[in-house]
Amino acid sequence: MPTGNAPNPSPAAPHRLPRAPLCRAALAALAAGLLLPGCAKPAGVLFETADTLIVWPPPPDAPRVRYVGQLRSADDLRASRNALQELGRTVFGPGEPVGVLLGPIGVCTDNARRVFIADRAAGLVHVYDLDSRRYESLRPPAGEHTLFEPVSVAYDPAGRLFVSDPGAGVVHVFQDGGAYLGTLGDGQIARPVGLAFDAARQLLYIADPGDHRVVVLTMQDTVEASIGSRGSGPGQFNFPTFVSLGPDGRLFVADTLNCRVQVFGPDGAFERSVGSRGDLPGYFSQPKGLAVDAEGRLFVVDANFEAVQIFNEQGQLLMSFGQEGHGPGEFWLPVDLRIDESGRLWVADSYNRRVQVFEIIPPEATPAHEPTEPAPEEQTP
Repeated sequence: MPTGNAPNPSPAAPHRLPRAPLCRAALAALAAGLLLPGCAKPAGVLFETADTLIVWPPPPDAPRVRYVGQLRSADDLRASRNALQELGRTVFGPGEPVGVLLGPIGVCTDNARRVFIADRAAGLVHVYDLDSRRYESLRPPAGEHTLFEPVSVAYDPAGRLFVSDPGAGVVHVFQDGGAYLGTLGDGQIARPVGLAFDAARQLLYIADPGDHRVVVLTMQDTVEASIGSRGSGPGQFNFPTFVSLGPDGRLFVADTLNCRVQVFGPDGAFERSVGSRGDLPGYFSQPKGLAVDAEGRLFVVDANFEAVQIFNEQGQLLMSFGQEGHGPGEFWLPVDLRIDESGRLWVADSYNRRVQVFEIIPPEATPAHEPTEPAPEEQTP
């Protein structure tokens, strides 16, 4: 009898499929997919209308403001994808989102198709093109300047974008297409924050809370005017943060720590103030971004109240909307707002990491409407 362990049978050799047929089959499937029109995805509806309209004030009052949508990243542009892009998403997944808002502080539009968002946390300016559905970002070229703290943006219809940078003490200037043109205000402004551009006079208005004033710069980088000084009297400021120009050339300044908005004539002379410190409608706690529409109505966002208040030309409160939260029309430390020529209101909702979009409903579209609250008496803190 034989002794010792019997040898184990040899394992069966693995069956190897020829690679060439598989590769050819995969390529054929890929080619077939690319040729199928149904594999591409058309552009989606931008700011798709919800089943239920969200409006302010709520019924039965006539609506004055309608919620439109929001921007959080380039995905919200809902761009079209060709068949190859769609196949890549199917095989590899959607990938990392592009153009994500991290800390949107300032917002403006070119009154046509593009939205510019200053993102302090990301250290750049987001550009969302609502027509082409394309996204790009703006920064100075490496080695020239650093965009330390982008806070506010203002657009010149001639094709320039101004970006305030209080961390660097300058205003950066970009040309359409993204070319970097340099800076304004170096050594002339302590902490540039809010911006407003007068295209007719080619003047840039800059809120400077570091020196408690508004600086007016020419495009030759010279100081045209300096408005205000520190204090609580008429025409004085306590940390002014944002500015806006009305259709008649009047200057509106968010005098933030004086809890009011001050109004100046086109010549820079003080005219009046709106609001004062308080926690009732028509008062302010921390007014910041502001804008004036074609009808002369003043829109002011209050970072502490988490709301937007709307005043008529006489400074009377018409209505307000918004509250703390994360849903449509709710805010978490809103900072800036702008109104474009189409009547859309863009609000930088910073801690919610988004820009919310609203539509101002024209007065002729609804019955006449009186102010919702009696305006508080104007006071000087």
